[in-house]
Amino acid sequence: MSLIPSFFGNRRGNSANSSIFDPFPLDVWDPFRTFPQFPELSRENSAFVTTRVDWKETPEAHVFKADLPGLKKEEVKVEVEDDRVLQISGERSVEKEEKDEAWHRVERSSGKFVRRFRLPENAKMDQVKAAMENGVLTVTVPKEEVKKPDVKSIEISG
Repeated sequence: MSLIPSFFGNRRGNSANSSIFDPFPLDVWDPFRTFPQFPELSRENSAFVTTRVDWKETPEAHVFKADLPGLKKEEVKVEVEDDRVLQISGERSVEKEEKDEAWHRVERSSGKFVRRFRLPENAKMDQVKAAMENGVLTVTVPKEEVKKPDVKSIEISG
């Protein structure tokens, strides 16, 4: 048994109707498949563990963009915690196989996801807005204007 994963699949004993070369086989090595101490990373619910989120800062706000293809806004939750934490979470349901269907490949992800971000002190926590369009969630956290300290000149006597 090799410790190196077979990225091109195990071709021994495959059926005659399989393609000659499949760079994306279903039997790709999954390092978390056999670790029971990481149940949250199992094959069934690891789908959104790597949900991609961009965070940019503009002069007016912190803007977060998350790619959530196929999800409706009702399936996504955006929350702000007291300790300045923004949490984006949701779930995509698993499509069930019907009796008269035969799945040949399942590559689209399903399961729960959670992403958390600690916001800086200048974030206006009570004015957070979220919008979803074409599978992209945009969360805008306005910034407070950073007040520059007043400088007062002191006359030196003497």
